[in-house]
Amino acid sequence: MRLPIVRKPIRVNPDSKRVIARFFFNGNERAKQVIQKVMVISEDAAFGIVSPILQEYSKRHRNITRVLNRHCSKLKPLFEELGIDFDSLSVYRKLLIGSYFTHEYSIESAAFFNPSIVDDPDQTELEEGERRVIMSFRAVGEGHISSITFRRALFDKNNNITVLPAGNYIDEAEIVRNAVYNKKLFFDKAVATQINVDILKELESKLDHHFEYSNLRRIILDSQKLQEDDSYKLEYDKILWLADSYYEIVFSLDTDISDRVIFPISEYERKGIEDARFVKFTDDDGSTTYYATYTAYDGALIMPKLLQTTDFYNFRIMPLYGDGAQNKNLALFPRKINGKYAMISRIDGCNNYIMYSDKINIWEKPVLLQEPRFTWEFIQIGNCGSPIETEHGWIMITHGVGPMRRYVLGASLLKLDDPSVEIGRLKEPLIIPNSEEREGYVPNVIYSCGSIVNNNKLIIPYGLSDYSTSFVEMDLNELINKLKSDGI
Repeated sequence: MRLPIVRKPIRVNPDSKRVIARFFFNGNERAKQVIQKVMVISEDAAFGIVSPILQEYSKRHRNITRVLNRHCSKLKPLFEELGIDFDSLSVYRKLLIGSYFTHEYSIESAAFFNPSIVDDPDQTELEEGERRVIMSFRAVGEGHISSITFRRALFDKNNNITVLPAGNYIDEAEIVRNAVYNKKLFFDKAVATQINVDILKELESKLDHHFEYSNLRRIILDSQKLQEDDSYKLEYDKILWLADSYYEIVFSLDTDISDRVIFPISEYERKGIEDARFVKFTDDDGSTTYYATYTAYDGALIMPKLLQTTDFYNFRIMPLYGDGAQNKNLALFPRKINGKYAMISRIDGCNNYIMYSDKINIWEKPVLLQEPRFTWEFIQIGNCGSPIETEHGWIMITHGVGPMRRYVLGASLLKLDDPSVEIGRLKEPLIIPNSEEREGYVPNVIYSCGSIVNNNKLIIPYGLSDYSTSFVEMDLNELINKLKSDGI
């Protein structure tokens, strides 16, 4: 028989009013035409057009003038080609030009789902039994482009959950490209992304063992100028796209957590940042860092990536390497095990694997941990976030896919000092979509990217048919006893 669970009367739905102002560009020639048309407008006319735009959109964005100026600045090379002195342009003409190259994007107009959950770094001014948490979500907008967004929530002593209202504005972060690249790791990843081998060998010979982005970009641009074949020029672009996968982002300190969105930045994630699995990682010295594994998707290739932060304002992002860093569904354990980082993965799209590493971004030698066993998971089994430590072992929430591509949640118990050993696995699903949860963006799917324990209850936030998000709660001891009795 299935374990008793309690569904919380909370539904977090997508909100189409949550928009960001993004750079809009339709190619060099059309951009030049627009610039030339705006340049013949008088100063008074430019002011008359842009002034009401600023008044209207300042109600929708925190600093619309900064956004428009930034988007205008992106066009500097085109101004040079047109023989226009960019610096001599008036403030209002720059803002007007920027407005023609800006559009609003509703980040969660289609869906808001697949949450993960971690402790908020700030646990001050709470009563015993209360807990403040940060949740991440996969937000989906036009074109099925996914981004990472956040909410803050509060548990009371009875585990009643309040998801705090979102702010009025949404901000993208400032991008910082100051990475120093390891040549071997970088080019190993380039080979895996199927970039032309001859071009890779040429560039590799021109770079030091460690190199900076600016140096790589200069060498690539110089090499591209010597190429007449457009297909080869594209291969050079792909290498820059890979380099763009390493970056840091910084949010303004005056933003609420709900104001921050991590939107696709590099070409290798232009079709989406999917299913971030956040975990609060405690190192051997007691320090904590928040990591998240996620899937970057460019429409064809999947690239597993790692995100790192301590404060949810500053994030460092990089690809993951190795035979174990393939496909989707990577979930990091919240601490080292026997002196090594540990990770759950699903390299073949079907089974769960476990792997260990001395370095958090390099994952080799995955070992098979779980195969689909029950009818409700015959198509595939995967993790639903980082394992949770208890004195009885690691609880790993899983997802299983069965007939009619129905997704359900299960659970397993792994040995504490050797999680490659499975102690028990539920024979029946833990959660199945009910009649109110099976309709949505993708029917018959429930899914989670992370759970948390509070007041001896396991709380699982989960996506409902890839559309919205809710919560379920169960007694932790009952779950552990059931896992032990079901065995393997």
